[in-house]
Amino acid sequence: MMNFDIVIVGAGPAGLCFAQAVAGCGLRIAILERQSESMLADPAFDGREIALTHRSAHIIQALGMWQRIDTDAISLLRDAKVLNGPSLYAMHIEHDANKTASLGYLVANHLIRKAAYEAVKASADITLLTESAISAISTDNDGAYISLTDGSKLQAQLLVAADSRFSETRRAMGIPATMHDFGKTMMVCVMQHSIPHHHVAWEWFDYGQTLALLPMNGTQSSVVITLPAADIERLMALSETEFNQEVALRFKHRLGSMQLASTRHAYPLVTAYASQLVAKRFALIGDAAVGMHPVTAHGFNFGLFGINILAEEVKMAKSRGSNIAASALLERYQRKHRLKTRPLFLATHAIAKLYGNDTLPARLIRAASLRLGNRISPFKRAVAHMLTEANS
Repeated sequence: MMNFDIVIVGAGPAGLCFAQAVAGCGLRIAILERQSESMLADPAFDGREIALTHRSAHIIQALGMWQRIDTDAISLLRDAKVLNGPSLYAMHIEHDANKTASLGYLVANHLIRKAAYEAVKASADITLLTESAISAISTDNDGAYISLTDGSKLQAQLLVAADSRFSETRRAMGIPATMHDFGKTMMVCVMQHSIPHHHVAWEWFDYGQTLALLPMNGTQSSVVITLPAADIERLMALSETEFNQEVALRFKHRLGSMQLASTRHAYPLVTAYASQLVAKRFALIGDAAVGMHPVTAHGFNFGLFGINILAEEVKMAKSRGSNIAASALLERYQRKHRLKTRPLFLATHAIAKLYGNDTLPARLIRAASLRLGNRISPFKRAVAHMLTEANS
């Protein structure tokens, strides 16, 4: 039997960040991960670029991860604009609405994962158990118990699941989640383009498709195209020349000529919200707790928020010599995380439903809502604050 204070399931960014957040206060921490350590040490490019708020950047800095990312690989998100249909009219969200130099930053997911792994490996408090598969888990008043398929057994005071929005650990603990499959697939890749982006992010609800552009350094951008699965399969299968031509056409040549600068990756558009974020000696973090729709680019930011809240609660309990998995502690985490995430989770579903509807009445409402939002300064400041979290 291996004994730890905290066992974390999943060595993705959320699991690694939480481990690092609770390290250094005398706790023994283990991370269970199915992948090999070599894959964690040098994660492959997966197409995903993560938009980080200022608060998230500060958290990553405090965890010793920001410093491990090449500064040339960090792009500014200066402003953002929202477009509807074929119109050139856009709602503009400017960074200076909240007196900041930018709305946030853009960093590739695989670089965040690599930096998080390196930080965790430098910690003497954290044991990384790779190529580990769980056969059974349970918790009671005295602890959490984990059995692995190789016969190993672990015991901990607190079990934390960070194994994606499709979390098997969440299911094993009997916690349901409200999941919504939008019936669409997102294709992500990096494109080089001839017309500069000026570090402005786009969310373009075109008719029949949704396009997003996240500006990278130079004249490259991360491009996200959301379509029915069959259309994405066709896009993925196109030759590079055909693909370049079609993407430029889908963007109506507003970025000039476009050339593929990375591999292409596709992900189903599915959201998840766990019915409860905690149970006896158990907590959900990251996408296992809340798997956001990407329209607000807040998924990882919400994950970091929850990680920070839970880590502070655990460290405070440790410093007081009290139970790090007490029900009251876990309930405080759940309450704060829900208060932060639930309103925007519901709002993004409403936005996605409206802007995914191409009927004539919906088109008129879509266009009117953009113009109304552009004219209401307090609303735009609120959106800018949500995107930057500069003073949080």
